Amino acid sequence: MKPSILVLFVLCFALQSYSQKYVKVWSDEFNTPGLPDSAKWGYEVGKVRNSELQYYTYKRSENARIQDTVLIIEARKEDYKGAAYTSASLMSKAKGDWTYGKFEIRAQVPAGKGTWPAIWMLPTKGEYGGWPKSGEIDIMEYVGMNPDNLYYTVHYQGNGGKGHESSGVSTTNVKPYSRFITYTLVWTPTKLEWYADNQLCHTYTKTADDPHIYPFNKMFYMILNLAYGGSWGAQKGIDDSNLPIQFLVDYVRVYQLK
Repeated sequence: MKPSILVLFVLCFALQSYSQKYVKVWSDEFNTPGLPDSAKWGYEVGKVRNSELQYYTYKRSENARIQDTVLIIEARKEDYKGAAYTSASLMSKAKGDWTYGKFEIRAQVPAGKGTWPAIWMLPTKGEYGGWPKSGEIDIMEYVGMNPDNLYYTVHYQGNGGKGHESSGVSTTNVKPYSRFITYTLVWTPTKLEWYADNQLCHTYTKTADDPHIYPFNKMFYMILNLAYGGSWGAQKGIDDSNLPIQFLVDYVRVYQLK
C-alpha cells in the first residue's frame, strides 16, 4: 500500500525540521574562577581604536576575571603604560570563528558617562579588504551618556560612494544597566536578526549577491570589550566618579544549524 500524499508531506516536514535544528557548537559558561579560559579567549592589547582612553591589558585579573560564575570586565582609573585608565577586550579569534549561526550572550552593562561596552564580531581574515569592506556585526553596543538606549548595528562598504554604510537601530530599555539581558544574533546566508530577551529589535536583509552590501559570508570571531571615553563614548563627557565600572557576562553560547 502506497503512503498517502499527506503522510509524505508530514515526513518531509519532519525531516526538514530536524535538519534545521540549532545545536550548540561553542560556549563559555564562566564557571571556573580566575582568568578567562585561554583556549577560548585571547586579548587585544594597548590603546587600540576610536581615541579611547583605556589601555587594554593582557591576562590581568584586575581587568578581566571570572568570579561567582560571571565574567567581569573592569575599567579602572590608574596609570598604566602611559595611559590613565585600564580595561580589557577579549576576543575569540582563532579560538572561536564561525560563518552563520545563532549567538546568545547574557550580559549586564555598566552605567555612567564614558562607558562604552560592546559585544561584536569582526572578520577573521578580512578577505574583502580593510574595515569596513569585510564587515562588522555589533550584536550590542551601549554608551553611558544615553543610559536607557541599546544599539544594534551592522557595518559594510556599501555602494553609495562614501566607503562606509551601516544599518542599525537604537532601542530604549528600562535601565539595562540594572539587570541582565539576553542578546541574540541570528545570522544566515540571507539576513541578520538582533534580539533582546527574545524580542526582535532589528533585521538586515541581503538584497543582492554583492559583498559591498553583504560581506557576511565569511568567518567572523567575537569580541567582548569595555571601552571608556573615545570618539563616541565621551561625546557628552566622562564621569570618573563611577570608576571602577564592570561589564558582566553570564555566558556566551554559539549554535549552528545541524
